[in-house]
Amino acid sequence: MPDTFEDRPWTIEQVQQLKELVAEKVPAEVISMKLKRPQTSVHAKASELGMSLQLH
Repeated sequence: MPDTFEDRPWTIEQVQQLKELVAEKVPAEVISMKLKRPQTSVHAKASELGMSLQLH
């Protein structure tokens, strides 16, 4: 069992929500709270998907 939120695998639903929130230009801090994941994890996944996040 994963020890931290960063260790949890991303679900298809979370990835879809991330894509939608990034497209809506929602700030990374808000995305992090909505997905209940650390900002580092959100940034890493967005980068993996070739997306850039709003920083404020």
